[in-house]
Amino acid sequence: MSMATENGAGNTRLQLDTATTAESRIGRIDPYGFERPEDFDYEFYEEFMSQYMTVLTRRAVRWSKLLKGNRRFERSLKVKRFVRKGIPNEHRSMVWMYLSGAQAHMEQNPGYYRRLLEGEKNAQLVETIHTDLHRTFPDNVLFRKTSNPCLQKNLFNVLVAYGHHNISVGYCQGMNFIVGYLLLITKDEEKSFWLLDALIGSILPDYYSPAMIGLKTDQEVLGQLVKIKIPAVAELMEKHGVMWTLVVSRWFICLFIDVLPVETVLRIWDCMFCEGSKIVFRVALTLIKHYQDEILKARNFPDICDKFKKITKGPLVTDCHIFIKSIFTEPGTLSRATINKLREQCRAQVLAQG
Repeated sequence: MSMATENGAGNTRLQLDTATTAESRIGRIDPYGFERPEDFDYEFYEEFMSQYMTVLTRRAVRWSKLLKGNRRFERSLKVKRFVRKGIPNEHRSMVWMYLSGAQAHMEQNPGYYRRLLEGEKNAQLVETIHTDLHRTFPDNVLFRKTSNPCLQKNLFNVLVAYGHHNISVGYCQGMNFIVGYLLLITKDEEKSFWLLDALIGSILPDYYSPAMIGLKTDQEVLGQLVKIKIPAVAELMEKHGVMWTLVVSRWFICLFIDVLPVETVLRIWDCMFCEGSKIVFRVALTLIKHYQDEILKARNFPDICDKFKKITKGPLVTDCHIFIKSIFTEPGTLSRATINKLREQCRAQVLAQG
């Protein structure tokens, strides 16, 4: 064997050893119970976390000072700034509850959630929810029947209660994933119920209604925003007849769950509970704008769909701290007035199409 070959083999072993060591240190299961995918980049993640832990520690100290002796707080520029820099996991549930208005609704309706669970049930609704339980996070050990405790029962309770609370919505696929995340953070059924109510009732109106008018409208709004801010991508989509719903529907209906890494999704939700649904547009525009050169290499319909899957992977979205900073700079200005105007126009078009 030549020296070059020996060195090559040695380097390969060294790379494997480094990767194996990183995997053993980080573990195959993340802190939220999800199994890491086969192609997970352990080395990059370890490097990112070594820096991010410093940020988390600093933010935890500052949040503790902000909340010290102040279990109730209101929106302010300072709170908004703090939220954009990330809510420590130990405070996340409480902050989401207050910012979304869920805490106020829960306090105004003591015992309501329990009464929903104890009341008469719609058999068809219960069966539909039950069917979807095993499809919810099969890659999460906490949602498996063999887990003790198993979060499937909590998930079932919240979805059944909400279906009877909001009869016009009932149950819609996508809600199971959202409630799953809420349970992982709050570890409390009633809080998850009221956070779901805040999302469906005010932050994302008409996303989960039977006709999904709000969801369809916002996908069209994104299309209009891309025309304004990233026209080359809009032209490509039109040229190949690709409807936005084909490439971004999961982004909207699942709020980036199973699209972006867990910690990145939670950082997005921090901002969404504070600033509303325009955050969803900011995230979508950042992904499209950052990777527009890659998207523009697409030559046909399947190519475009493939590019949109690929742009949700890699270092940009893994480094949640940098990514969240970028959603407030890369898309440029995005006023609520602009979004409301576009929503009005797009909603009329969606309703006209039937």
